Amino acid sequence: MITQEDILNTLKTIIYPNFKKDIVSFGFVKDVNLHQEQLALRIEIPSNSIEVINQLTNEVNEKIRSLGIKKIQLDIKTPQPNENKPAMTKNIAPQIKNFIMVSSGKGGVGKSTTSVNLAIALAQQGKKVGLLDADIYGPNIPRMLGLHTNKPEVDSSGKKLFPLKAYGIEMMSMGVLYDANQSLIWRGPMIMRAIQQMLTDVLWSELDILVIDMPPGTGDAQLTFAQSVPVSAGITVTTPQQVSLDDSARSLDMFQKLNIPIAGIVENMSGFICSHCNHESDIFGKGSSEKLAKQYDTNILAQIPLEGKIREGGDNGKPIVFFNPESVSAKSYTKMADTLISFLKQVNQNNLADNKDIQPTQDNSHLH
Repeated sequence: MITQEDILNTLKTIIYPNFKKDIVSFGFVKDVNLHQEQLALRIEIPSNSIEVINQLTNEVNEKIRSLGIKKIQLDIKTPQPNENKPAMTKNIAPQIKNFIMVSSGKGGVGKSTTSVNLAIALAQQGKKVGLLDADIYGPNIPRMLGLHTNKPEVDSSGKKLFPLKAYGIEMMSMGVLYDANQSLIWRGPMIMRAIQQMLTDVLWSELDILVIDMPPGTGDAQLTFAQSVPVSAGITVTTPQQVSLDDSARSLDMFQKLNIPIAGIVENMSGFICSHCNHESDIFGKGSSEKLAKQYDTNILAQIPLEGKIREGGDNGKPIVFFNPESVSAKSYTKMADTLISFLKQVNQNNLADNKDIQPTQDNSHLH
């Protein structure tokens, strides 16, 4: 006799498209009603992508029928027009106005360097800024800010941490909570819990912007953030090589599937500036991300060249945007910060306009 447990165990074999976790573990399976050989199943997902819906529909039907169930009533709920806006999303850190997800399809493209210099540039524009190093397996930001030997203070309750501060921003990272050479061999649920704790158990100030340096790729961490806070904007960091652009397309596709507004693409290592003669050479190419930007209806936020001072600043905890503000790269980061502030203003205005259409006393059952 088929039981509800059999159904759930079967659904646990279905991985959510573009991620590494199954639909049961993500909590997407909401109702399982089994009567004799008839099953009514309700699944709620954070995407309205037709490709995702079709893939899940086919996999669920195939695997449930393999159990011997002949009649399946499958209801896959997706975000309605007003549900996919950041302002409508759950927020476990409500004192923070805007969350910026800095992502990349692969490692080694300068994502953390971008996050650090962007956060400082935003602070230099008068914004109150935090920087969350969510790259659990490779937390480099403490060193880039010169905080790798520091430990955060604990509040009087002994349960919450004060963020560290440097160059006008607040920062928290797994890199200051564990020994520098300690490996973290964690599964998905542990990663998800750690990320949520870095939002709720850290005493962040009332921030205008929290820049989130994500792990490379698309996975548990990205979906956890999208489900925990209203991500105001997503930024993809890439290099001009085609192998990097291929992975960056997956990152942009993830933003679309999670209904995260795309602020733009940062093309790192976009040309090389010689420290002796200041001549610029396109050793890795330049401008090749323009086609990708058009494909996803977004813009190139910045083209950051290879400069020796960027590497030196990262290694020595002296970010280039703070210590060499007249450099080509620093000016690019500053311009990117200005562009992002304007983008956030427009996103927030759109959200405000959308929310005005939803009256508290109005019957909004049709939205669900």
